[in-house]
Amino acid sequence: MISSSDLQALLITFALAAITVICLFVVGMPLAWWLGRSRGGWKAVLEALIALPLVLPPTVLGFYLLLLLGSQGPLVSSGFAQLAFTFPGLVIGSMIYSLPFVVQPLISSFQGVSRDQLEAAEANGANAWRRFWSVAVPASTSGIITASVLGFAHTMGEFGVVLMLGGSIPGSTRVASIAIYEHVEGLDYGAAHKLAALMLGISLLLLIPIYVVDRKRRMSE
Repeated sequence: MISSSDLQALLITFALAAITVICLFVVGMPLAWWLGRSRGGWKAVLEALIALPLVLPPTVLGFYLLLLLGSQGPLVSSGFAQLAFTFPGLVIGSMIYSLPFVVQPLISSFQGVSRDQLEAAEANGANAWRRFWSVAVPASTSGIITASVLGFAHTMGEFGVVLMLGGSIPGSTRVASIAIYEHVEGLDYGAAHKLAALMLGISLLLLIPIYVVDRKRRMSE
């Protein structure tokens, strides 16, 4: 069994991943819908910015977020509370770092929504909001599931961003990846193995639904 402190770190990790995915869907779904249907000149620039966390070292992103959200940052100077080394700060960092893992699957799904269905809904009097929820969202179920799972799993595995931005505060910012690192640093390989093996199993279970949904989608085409 894992220790109580590691269990606490695991629960914080789950909470961080769940809140991050929920927040990303609030922001990412309308953004993905616009990017999936738009042909504007700024689309490529915005897509590149969204994909930046895929190639940017996590410590670089974490460093600049630390400067932005820290006690000497411009947000604090403007009267906002310091968010570095807090759980809300981790949520902001995780949203930015996991953004492409949620938005990109949504874009691909929304691009596959039939224009004929949308036009038929419009002809029946459905406004843009209703067309989105009654046509686009049901037609993009597989992409939504993929985005949810990838966003959750990717947030669970974060290390560089959470280390730079949140440190290791028990009960607040000490997540599972940090706990594993600390165990290895302290040569406690047994504790590291227990938590790492648990994370490995959870990650595998999270990824299976993606391939099940994709297989069913391919069989139905």
